Amino acid sequence: MKVKIQSLDGSEKGTTELPPVFDTPIRGDVIRRAVVSAQSARYQPKAPYDLAGEQTSAESVGKGRGMARMRRTKSGRHVGAFVAQAVGGHKVHGPKIEKKIHKKMNKKERMLAIRSAIAATASPELVAGRGHRINGLEIPIVVPEDFQKISKTSEVRDALLQFGLGDEMDRLVNGRKQRAGKGKSRGRRTRTPKGPLFVVEPFSPVENALSNLPGIDVVRIDSLNAEVLAPGGVPGRLSVWTVPALERAGEIYR
Repeated sequence: MKVKIQSLDGSEKGTTELPPVFDTPIRGDVIRRAVVSAQSARYQPKAPYDLAGEQTSAESVGKGRGMARMRRTKSGRHVGAFVAQAVGGHKVHGPKIEKKIHKKMNKKERMLAIRSAIAATASPELVAGRGHRINGLEIPIVVPEDFQKISKTSEVRDALLQFGLGDEMDRLVNGRKQRAGKGKSRGRRTRTPKGPLFVVEPFSPVENALSNLPGIDVVRIDSLNAEVLAPGGVPGRLSVWTVPALERAGEIYR
């Protein structure tokens, strides 16, 4: 399938052939498993302190006093301690650090998920279903190599308007909402919608320029993964590819 290449001023600069990876069957179940695997790899094992609830000199007061034979403090009140039902006691079956929390995935299956997620970026139905405002745009959006040389955020913003992404940028700015719950006081007060994904070559100056725009992610072509292509396990993210990155995609993700 051929797609047009948009120049920085919005005009058509030619056409290019999409690599065969865009013809991969879209497997939503495999994509979701790959996203869960990537998320679970970041989980940190947790367990209570080994001596939690046991750092006390409490001991049983013995039989024959008409009270339960649990360990009790040596103060005048003789309150229970150490055991799970006592205030300050240890947990019965707390979380174990040996628990397997990483959902592993086979390499070939993970690669299938990446190829499938790449193919989903070329489906207008899936892209629009995620909430992106494409407004009849031909997707995926392919831009020339000169786009990678932009180093100023203001120039990147002007180029995105020429590409027809003005409504999408408005959605990102106006869609920022205050998060519900205690996350507001933990460094994540606002929630920003997921915007377009820019796939570029490594060490491109445009990486820093794009990082200043809300909701927009930029990824190097050799670092693609299912989570960035399908956030939340939902395929069909709006993607912008540079011509060199598109050519390398055909070589890497065969």
